[in-house]
Amino acid sequence: MTTGANTFWSSGAVPLIEPEFLSSILGAASDIALVVSSEGIILSVVLNTHSESFGNLKHWEGRPVVQFLTRETAPKFEAAHAAYLDGEVPTKPLELNHSDNAVWQYPVRYTFHRFGQENAALLLGRDLRPIAETQQQLVQAQIALEQGYEARREFDARFRILLANTDQAIAFVSVQSGRVDDANEAAASLLGLKLDSLKGSAFAQQFADRSTIELTESLVNATLAEEGGKVTLRAQRGGRALTVRPVIFRAGGQRILLCRIEEQSEKVKSSDAAATQALSLFRSGSDAMLFMTGKGVIVSVNESFLNIIGAAHLSDVVGRSFADFLGRGQIDLGVLTDQPQRSGQMRIYATKLINELGTRLSVEISASHLEETGEAVIGCVIRDVSHVEAGRQPMGGGSAQMPAEPARNVMELVGSASLKDIVAETTDVVEKMCIETAVELTSNNRVAAAEMLGLSRQSLYVKLRKYGLLSKNS
Repeated sequence: MTTGANTFWSSGAVPLIEPEFLSSILGAASDIALVVSSEGIILSVVLNTHSESFGNLKHWEGRPVVQFLTRETAPKFEAAHAAYLDGEVPTKPLELNHSDNAVWQYPVRYTFHRFGQENAALLLGRDLRPIAETQQQLVQAQIALEQGYEARREFDARFRILLANTDQAIAFVSVQSGRVDDANEAAASLLGLKLDSLKGSAFAQQFADRSTIELTESLVNATLAEEGGKVTLRAQRGGRALTVRPVIFRAGGQRILLCRIEEQSEKVKSSDAAATQALSLFRSGSDAMLFMTGKGVIVSVNESFLNIIGAAHLSDVVGRSFADFLGRGQIDLGVLTDQPQRSGQMRIYATKLINELGTRLSVEISASHLEETGEAVIGCVIRDVSHVEAGRQPMGGGSAQMPAEPARNVMELVGSASLKDIVAETTDVVEKMCIETAVELTSNNRVAAAEMLGLSRQSLYVKLRKYGLLSKNS
């Protein structure tokens, strides 16, 4: 720490310091102190005894300073050291980044001080790592804060878009103040206000004969209901009957009520009642009812249908084709599915129903195409007419209206065999009878009658004209 017999400090306001105490004072006054010769060689390294992060730097002594500086800061030291040798002591601190065999790096802020008569420089340094770590923490905190702001802005944007585009009237009401914190246009329109006027106003002011405390208590009590309570109110403007369904939650240390506002419509009530009554009719009605897809697959049936066919469970019927229970199978099913889908409904279709025991039962079926379900569904009402046919039979034995047994047998062949096979074994009278029966069964639907008889539509028209039936059934 000395050069020959020269004294580094002269007596004055600061007394002379003994050499053996100087290093400890320099170490305490700085984190690291370097004595650098005019050639840039490190003559001595003094470390603060309370700082162990530098490790042992004795191997620095006798070596150039630039060997322990990063490439970016070595030119800064050389420029400052050259100015020092020219007699210009740098007045501003110099920040240098040290590196030791690329194992670690740390920043140090140095101040230059003259040291002896041989242009040796004393560099007192402060370790900047705590400051750098603090700066890094601040940067990370700033980044996290910006990310939080961005997430909040994104959430707020989604919230605003959702409120603006939902058809349901929604208002957020503070439990503490009873005022509307936020709402959407649907709520403002339903209450007869502009949105800006609704926000911040007392929620109770929008309804007749309700104070703020009373309304808030009613809404909070409704949230305690097990199946979602509701409060019935009357709007101050317009006098419309409204239903408020509240949900309570806590945000920012305050309780908030999310209120869904709905208008009580008598039309809706009547439609709900009609739906309930229709469902009750389906379950308890005396007539058999059935719903099937456009391809004839049974979707649901009522108890009366199960009774008519003698089925024990719904699983015995649902999922099967309705053709399995029709006397003419796919022919009947084709008429019951095609006609309603073309014209919307079929009023009466006479056929026979086959139960699980093979018994044939005379029935009349009306079918309607239902479009409100989103799928092609056909609803059928099936009425047992076997007792009506029995009552229509003559009591005597000589009526000409009752067809002979052979003719009845021929009529039952319609649909199970083609017209050519039937005509081959019968006469023109039987052919006429078959055509009349087919036209009657299909309610004069000649397309369905032609399909039932296995004829083309043109051939059916020829035969209708042949037997004088064209004008009779038109």
